[in-house]
Order: sequence, then structure tokens, then C-alpha cells
Amino acid sequence: MPIEDRDQASLVTHALAKDTLSKIRDVETEQVAFRKGLVKLGRICGYEIIDGAMETEYVPVQTPLTETTGERVKGLDDVVIINVLRAATPFVEGLLKAFPRAKQGVISAGRDEEAGMDDDGTFPISVDYEKLPQITEDDTVIVADPMLATGSTMCTVLDNVLDAAADDPEDLFVLSAVSAPEGLIRVNEAFPEADLLTVAIDDELNEEGFIVPGLGDAGDRSFRTT
Repeated sequence: MPIEDRDQASLVTHALAKDTLSKIRDVETEQVAFRKGLVKLGRICGYEIIDGAMETEYVPVQTPLTETTGERVKGLDDVVIINVLRAATPFVEGLLKAFPRAKQGVISAGRDEEAGMDDDGTFPISVDYEKLPQITEDDTVIVADPMLATGSTMCTVLDNVLDAAADDPEDLFVLSAVSAPEGLIRVNEAFPEADLLTVAIDDELNEEGFIVPGLGDAGDRSFRTT
């Protein structure tokens, strides 16, 4: 089964997703291969969302020889993808392979590393830029960030997205490549209406709030910054 339900989230178990994640975890994987890996993961996860969460309908199809019945995915024109800048950019590039007609929004949100992690395991979050499309009750919203660590950034992003939405969306997905248990619990408690989807649930967070074993800083590895 390509998606498995766990206590904290649903796991994408597609063999290519696991293979790709193993490659980008490797410290020897350089920038271009790392970015391509995130694009590939986004595409696979997009297809798994289509297969596992979206309905289909039967439609008449005229072939060159006769009329037959085909099956189409419903709601592909009602998808909103939120790109949590900057690490999610290649991840979203892959999602757009699965949802080429999706409306797109961007939120530049990041934690204050200098302030450090609070006693409750969260970070102060700053939002520097936000541009969101209209969100309606018919939409499937996918908020993409390759790393779900403490959940601080994701909770702030979800607050902003839902505050800006005209109506509650039909479906709300939080999509990550790698997640920490602490972050999944925090997002689940704050946003029970969201479906959390990830390729891996890792062991823990370290004292600095980074996922272990993780894959490093996805933004730095994608864009060759430190």
C-alpha cells in the first residue's frame, strides 16, 4: 500500500520515494543531485495524494474506433499548493508535475535560530513575505515543507493560510519529506483538521531543534548556502 496510516501521520511508502530519500540523506550527495531528489520526491508524493485521497469519475470517451467509458480524477483544477520558502521550492517543483494547474501561494517563514529553542520546544517564527491565492471550500490545499522539525514554522504557516482562506478547504495536507515526532504531535494538536503526510518519521530532535538522522538543512543543501 503506497500510503500507510500511523499514529502521528500517514507515510508515503512508495519504493521510489524511500530510495530517493535515502540518496538525498547522504552527506556525499551534492547540490544538483539533492535538488533533483527533492523534485522527484515532490512528484511522487503528488501522485500518491492523487491516488490515495482524490476521487475519480466515469466519463464518456470517443476513441478513433468507438465510444467507451474512461475514468478521470476529480478536483485537479481545485488544488492550492503553498510553498514555504525557501527549502520547499524544489519540492513544490515536483508537486507541480502532478498538479500542473494548481494555484500557488508562497510564505517566507523561518525560525529565529539566534533566539534558540524555547523551553516548550518551539522557536519564534518570523514571516517576511506572504502571497496567497483565493482558497475556497472546493479546494485541496497542500502546504509543502521538506522538513517538519519542531512544528513551529508549520503552525505559523497554517495559521496564516487558514486566516486568509475565504472558507475551510475541502482537504488540507501538510506534506514533508522528513518529520520529527515532536513536530507531528504539535501540528496534530494545533490543527486536527490537517492530514499530515511524510516520507519518513525520524528518531528525534537534537538540542538545537534539528531532525536526527534527518538530511541536514534542505535550504542550504539546495542552494549552496551555509
